[in-house]
Amino acid sequence: MKTVVLFDGVCNLCHRTVQFILRHDRARRFVFASQQSEVGQQLLRQHGIPTAAALTDSVVVVEEGRVWLESDAALHILYRLGGVWRIPALLRWVPKGLRDWVYRLVAKNRYRLFGRLERCMVPTPELKERFLDAS
Repeated sequence: MKTVVLFDGVCNLCHRTVQFILRHDRARRFVFASQQSEVGQQLLRQHGIPTAAALTDSVVVVEEGRVWLESDAALHILYRLGGVWRIPALLRWVPKGLRDWVYRLVAKNRYRLFGRLERCMVPTPELKERFLDAS
């Protein structure tokens, strides 16, 4: 089973998040697509997520037809990474309203805090198979 991570391709925080997942995903469970790509836009539409709203959510996770947004997406990624990364995933017991408020605050300010890329990241040849929109 693959877990699809749709990320804002011009967001430095999102770029670093993808790099973190790639580094720690020993089971190679995760595949990626930028939300700006044709594949990303298609997946967002397929799951009924307004494409403009998705970019404010920053990260969208799709797995076996289920969708996770905002703090649920971040915590699901940590849970799926397994091992020691499941410990922070215990934050899912914090009320969702509070988690999502913090998530939205960071997401709203992510370009100002972490910067913005000129274009979506281009995966290396070794990582191309992990990106759905890599040609």
